[in-house]
Amino acid sequence: MIVEAHAPSLYAATANPLPAQPQLRGEERADVVVVGGGFTGLSAALHAAEAGFSVILLEGHRIGWGASGRNGGQLIPGMRWSATELAARFGDDAARALVGTANTAGDMVRDRIARHAIACDLHRGHFHAAAKPAHLADMRRELNTLQRLLDYQGARIVEPGAVGEYVASQLYHGGFYDANGGHFQPLNYALGLAGAAIAAGVRIFEGSMVMAMEHGTPVIATTAVGRVTASHGVLACDTMMGALDRSLGRMTMPVANYNVATVPLSPDRAAALIPSGVAISDSKFVLNYYRLSAESRLVFGGGEKYTPRAPADIAGFVRPYLERVFPQLAGVGIDYAWGGMVGVTLNRLPQFGRIGNSFYAHGWSGHGALLTTLAGSLIARAMQGDAERFDLFARLPLRPFPGGPLLRQPLYVLGMLWYSLRDRL
Repeated sequence: MIVEAHAPSLYAATANPLPAQPQLRGEERADVVVVGGGFTGLSAALHAAEAGFSVILLEGHRIGWGASGRNGGQLIPGMRWSATELAARFGDDAARALVGTANTAGDMVRDRIARHAIACDLHRGHFHAAAKPAHLADMRRELNTLQRLLDYQGARIVEPGAVGEYVASQLYHGGFYDANGGHFQPLNYALGLAGAAIAAGVRIFEGSMVMAMEHGTPVIATTAVGRVTASHGVLACDTMMGALDRSLGRMTMPVANYNVATVPLSPDRAAALIPSGVAISDSKFVLNYYRLSAESRLVFGGGEKYTPRAPADIAGFVRPYLERVFPQLAGVGIDYAWGGMVGVTLNRLPQFGRIGNSFYAHGWSGHGALLTTLAGSLIARAMQGDAERFDLFARLPLRPFPGGPLLRQPLYVLGMLWYSLRDRL
């Protein structure tokens, strides 16, 4: 069996060992069949196994092959909507429940890393840098909302004059520091979750692309050379969801994100760039996000493409964004450059739900590094009959992208170009 390797990246080059898992062949049975070997699927499988279910996880490529093994490694608390926006739209009680639940994800991820001794270079702290003065005013309102709704601890406003304590860039007008965020090596976190799941009894099959899924009683997942029959199913496919369910596929749009990792920097140079050592993202709609790796490399993500074809030169595509934030790194060597697709929803809220006896969660819109582990936990709890917190997210209003199969991509591109223009203005 030949399984496509992880995309070349800093993460693949520094990946912890995990034995290759077999391909599904023939008939298998389990209480739960999970489709997708990223953070969502691995968390659902692990939590379900710990609850006493027999679990089979099917991954079409390798564990962590998709966005879970290619993202920027940013652990950003909450959702894409701020608590202020949620309260204005849904009221204080709903916002308190949504944000309060979402913010348990950070402790859940840190607990998993500690409990299973996952070596993934975990660091605490996230700085949301204000790209415009008006954005800092929004951040002040957000901190007030969080403190009013949740008595939120660990966050503070960074005034413009103190930005240099966090990052050596002249672009920012203050920001929002949150000790509950952080960063990690995402592929190693996925591999660590897989190892923990296997130890808990989950059977993982790689190179086992699911071609069809039936969501009745029983749930049946069919691959090219095998089939799993189960009582419950979990769809954890994110940008690949449309291959199994066209209606769910219409709810998200794949957006290509690109990252680079510089040559290792001297300790002094790295500390001068990001004195705080925290993860940083800015407040632009098409944002920049960056951090230091364990090898003192700058891992930088910038720019988005809205067509599936990658730039011929990913490093050349990202470099102008990097050098605008850090002109002092002009001409710096880049050792790794990679990209991947992430799923975004029309209103940037995640989508949770059910089809028959299957559960799904996707559309993380840039906040998947934390929310996915929480989603897996909520799915496992719902299988046990406690769906209160799962349903809290399942009630969020979402609409499919407009335009149908031919026009949805061009319409989306036009919309994103408008927001990109607003960033520049």
